[in-house]
Amino acid sequence: MRHVDFSPLYRSTVGFDRLFTMLDSLGQPEQAQAYPPYNIERTGENTYRITMAVAGFDETELSIEAHAHVLTIKGEKAEDDQAGQTEFLYRGIAKRAFERRFQLADHVEVKSASLKNGLLHIDLLRNIPEAMKPRRIAIASDVASQQPKAIEAHVA
Repeated sequence: MRHVDFSPLYRSTVGFDRLFTMLDSLGQPEQAQAYPPYNIERTGENTYRITMAVAGFDETELSIEAHAHVLTIKGEKAEDDQAGQTEFLYRGIAKRAFERRFQLADHVEVKSASLKNGLLHIDLLRNIPEAMKPRRIAIASDVASQQPKAIEAHVA
């Protein structure tokens, strides 16, 4: 796979270091995970939802942690008491542990999480402080420059 060198962009931009690091890490195959599948939805202007299919997991077997712009979801199945008593002819339901990480943008916080019908729903809220919101700046006009200027001339 190709590797893109973002070093020229580091020199000409300010504050986008994290963006280029995330773009650089997208091409790394060791981070390519397919389990468990998930959706990311926009539910409002500043609200988002991550829905993850975690069939077979209980609330006690899942953990959600948000720390330093990273949302980490871990699932670890408890030991089954009937593991030695049951003989599987075909096992299609995954029982393996997983860890999935999501990079959160600035000012995004986890609002709530719920588990229903094998789907884990995590609601996110982007809460931008008033100081960071765009504001309109009025342009003042110079009153003195609007009046016509008188040219004084002395007759000799």
